[in-house]
Amino acid sequence: MGRLPTGLVVTALLRRMNDHGGMGMVLARGDPHAGGVLVVVVDPDGRERILERGLGLNGATTLIDSTPREGVTGYWRRRRSRDPDLWVVELSGAEAERFAAETILND
Repeated sequence: MGRLPTGLVVTALLRRMNDHGGMGMVLARGDPHAGGVLVVVVDPDGRERILERGLGLNGATTLIDSTPREGVTGYWRRRRSRDPDLWVVELSGAEAERFAAETILND
């Protein structure tokens, strides 16, 4: 079985976040069928982190923290300039990282 279309995965992620009292929004739309997803998680203390699908040390697909040392916004904008199919989603609220992992990794 193939992966779900990225637009559907993003919609599900935003709905889960919003339904559980958090906030989610699309910062940049990518390819609705096959684009990758960068998730900007805003922690309660205001710190921003970037999470994305990748391979863990054991070779299994996992959610990787790819937060740069420089600004998060500049980082995702540079990534988008090289990959216009990339989706960028911001999540703010309790359990944002868990919802991202469950939704993105289980599509």
